[in-house]
Amino acid sequence: MKKKKLIPCIIAIVAIVLLGIAGVKLYQLMFGGAVKVQTADIISAIAQMKLQLIIGAVILIAGIVILIIGLRKKDENLKDLLKVQGIVAMVLAVVITVNTVCFGPQYSNLSTVLSGTTAISEEHINESLEAAEAIADEGITLLKNEGNALPLASGTKLNVFGWSSVAPVYGGAGSGSSDSSKAASLLDGLHEAGFETNTELENFYTNFRSERPSISFFGVDFTIPEPTMEEFQNANIFENAKAFSDTALVVIGRSSGEGSDLAMNLSDDNNFTIGENGEHVTFSTQEDDLDAEKSYLELSNREIAMLDEVTKDFKDVIVVINSAQPMELGWLDQYDNIKGAIYCPSPGQVGFRSLGKILSGEVNPSGHLVDTFVYDLHAIPTINNFGSFHYTDYEDVTGSADNIVPFVNYNEGIYVGYKFYETAAEEGLIDYDEVVQYPFGYGLSYTSFDAEIADTQDDGQKITLTVNVKNTGDVAGKYVPQIYFNPPYTDGGIEKATANLIGYEKTELLEPGESEAVTFEIAYEDMASYDSNKIKSADGAYVLEAGDYQINLCSDSHHVLDTYTATVDTDRIYDDAHDGKRSSDEQTATNHLDYAKGNVTYLSRAGHFANYEESIAGPTDFTMPEEAKENYASVVTFDASKYDDADAQMPTTGANNGLKFQDMAGVDYDDEKWDSLLDQLTIDELKELAGNGTFHVVATSSINLPYIYETDGPTAVNSFFTGKFGTAFPAPIMVASTWSKELAGRFGTCIGNELCDFGFTGWYGPGMNIHRNAFSGRNFEYYSEDGYLSGCVAVAEIAAVRKLGIIPYMKHFVLNDSETDRARGICTWSTEQAIREIYLKPFEMAIKEADANGIMNSKNSIGSRWIGSNADVQNTIVRGEWGFKGIIGTDSLDAVSEYYENQNEAVRAGTDKMLCMSYGDDYWADESAGTVIALRNAAHHILYALSNSDAVDVHTGLPVWVYKFIAVDSIIVILLAILEVFTIREYLSKKKETTEE
Repeated sequence: MKKKKLIPCIIAIVAIVLLGIAGVKLYQLMFGGAVKVQTADIISAIAQMKLQLIIGAVILIAGIVILIIGLRKKDENLKDLLKVQGIVAMVLAVVITVNTVCFGPQYSNLSTVLSGTTAISEEHINESLEAAEAIADEGITLLKNEGNALPLASGTKLNVFGWSSVAPVYGGAGSGSSDSSKAASLLDGLHEAGFETNTELENFYTNFRSERPSISFFGVDFTIPEPTMEEFQNANIFENAKAFSDTALVVIGRSSGEGSDLAMNLSDDNNFTIGENGEHVTFSTQEDDLDAEKSYLELSNREIAMLDEVTKDFKDVIVVINSAQPMELGWLDQYDNIKGAIYCPSPGQVGFRSLGKILSGEVNPSGHLVDTFVYDLHAIPTINNFGSFHYTDYEDVTGSADNIVPFVNYNEGIYVGYKFYETAAEEGLIDYDEVVQYPFGYGLSYTSFDAEIADTQDDGQKITLTVNVKNTGDVAGKYVPQIYFNPPYTDGGIEKATANLIGYEKTELLEPGESEAVTFEIAYEDMASYDSNKIKSADGAYVLEAGDYQINLCSDSHHVLDTYTATVDTDRIYDDAHDGKRSSDEQTATNHLDYAKGNVTYLSRAGHFANYEESIAGPTDFTMPEEAKENYASVVTFDASKYDDADAQMPTTGANNGLKFQDMAGVDYDDEKWDSLLDQLTIDELKELAGNGTFHVVATSSINLPYIYETDGPTAVNSFFTGKFGTAFPAPIMVASTWSKELAGRFGTCIGNELCDFGFTGWYGPGMNIHRNAFSGRNFEYYSEDGYLSGCVAVAEIAAVRKLGIIPYMKHFVLNDSETDRARGICTWSTEQAIREIYLKPFEMAIKEADANGIMNSKNSIGSRWIGSNADVQNTIVRGEWGFKGIIGTDSLDAVSEYYENQNEAVRAGTDKMLCMSYGDDYWADESAGTVIALRNAAHHILYALSNSDAVDVHTGLPVWVYKFIAVDSIIVILLAILEVFTIREYLSKKKETTEE
């Protein structure tokens, strides 16, 4: 009898355990992922499940009532029967609710979490680790090497100073982060290279602090950990260190991450003081480091004190800069004993091994800077127009005073990074050597090279340069010849920089005395400037103006080694009224973004930068312009008639044409067969394809579309949702620092193989925004301050992953070049020339040269129109001018920003898929012809991209987790059935006995 009574208890325990496991997984999904869940997400998800929850609650309440009634019965036999029925009803309530939720509104989310393979092959792991180390070998950059202080002699004993030596920065935080738990530490790298380090010093730092302060959307703490001089002296650190060795290695590290830009002032005087999620920013927990005149990218007061002592006590000091952002490094030249300096940003899982090899001379450094390093970051042209600025009159377009509208002015126009410094020096605005410490493209070697233009072929359409490179030093090394063009400029005419990167290659490893011929092909049309001010074209166009074009062979953006002068006799205007479109364009490029200019004064080269002071000043007018209000995209201002044809006919849905998704492999985008397939989709399926895109594309039964899995991120397979993490490669900034297209392609192949092993078809990468400002928190995740270099790296990566059937969602499209206020629809003001020549450039190159078929748009606005609802960019420029045929998806849709991220408007403006934590069809509830047509177009884009990916080979049956779920359900049902049989038999038996008595 007692055994029988244990059965309901066992069943209840099993159900509780299963629910507990599900609850833990749900918690990890919601609060441990790259896409942070807001309270509104949870409310929305509950709203979707309300029917299932109501039914479950009714059954649960019925079970409780039956149980209570049973407990009150005096008839023991009836009491036992009712108690069991109550328990069964409660268990059924849980089982029914869980099943209807999991196979209903949460089916796709569970599939994302629970499905797919779980491991990378051993072969691919080894290939990835080898590639990661090769990238770090060639990406780490030698900045200074006085008296050939480097490489260090084998067996050198090192005192390693700087708290970052025990807690280095492997990468950044957020979706572009990676798992560094298995990473080789900086000290590991030194030891493997044969160096002996001062363990007393290491233990001192470890005991001081164990974890690096967080800079991400989970919290913002800019504390730069370093002990006080008193703490150093109390532990007798310097005296003991001098006894250990006369060589010091100083490590200076700075971290960064998604959701927060870096502090331009280490005090509440900073431009922003509140984090993305409303939390207060901590500028330092070390009060003596709080300084309104210092930024996070300068040495802190404690670091200066430490460095003063180190350079006084040690004659040979080497510095390692472990930061993805350019720091102020003037101090490297102020201490006589600092003989060498190495730049090592975000090296990933094995990159610190490369640092050790470079310090020892096993590897000759060949990295080059992807940003300009200046002496004073508070004097850069963007500094006053970077951070948090809010309009004061916006309620009528956002619907609420709580929906703040921020803005940012790209006041510098095309003069970003080296393009400004080289041009400003040419115009006499600055003394270059006093302003710039290390030029863009700069990098030293342990050997020396000569490079010259050996041959030139010029047919008027294309220039072919042959550059001869020779190793004139004593050790083997690699060299990067860089090609920049300097176009003719007319004062007050189309804006042009004096230096524009247009070609680079990396040589093979050249032995001493060995030479290599490197060939460059330069199309004349690629030197055209965009005339957004309509100086020579009525509607705006790319223009190659007549005059001399200096084609410069350089060692970096500033140092010219050789020159070829090309002459253009007459203007070439690439519009329909003159010379026609460029050969790379599908349609003629003309102005479509005049409204993005706003009322900003933009930096101009006219009159030797006569308007410099006016243009770089911070904003003074915080009134939202009327034109901006007219263009503002929000739920309040949305008007479907701006997009829809009033005479549009409702398209066919739910047809039975007998086609499967797999039949579309290789079918041309414009083939009529697509209409037949799209006709089969129901309206609900169209909504699901567009609206339910959280790291997946949903399975669609009418066309046999399998469930497709997607994941972050640009540095590694980074699936917080599924717990699948791949090799932690060096961050994109390090990949770009190699200046090696071959290594970028190798990275693409390796991460592509890992994605395939895990069963992912969509990859949320690469990151391709521009390092507009050194304080941008996500610079580690992007390549460079230069659009062309960024484009070349992206082309190599994307071409490699596309060969493996992966869809890369290049991001964040576009002008998402800072993190502050990004989730509030920040209005971004810029000239169309700058947008096209700088910010769109890498995306354009990837589409035209690598057949990129995926885009993740960004949270910000161009002008006052959220990019997700900006048809001018997504449809006219991307799909029209560039010929893009693929998926455009959103970045995570912030529930708190629904007022501007309008999915209804987005799908009409060219956005195909929404990355949101919960999906409801409220946005498309009207089911008008315009809505259905927009959803159908989105489905066409999604399915076409998938038909040209490995999705056509994905298994179309039920996911494995479903079978496991069914098995558990079956076990519970069988147990309940057995319990019912036993209970009823027992009840009837006892009743019979009572009757007979």
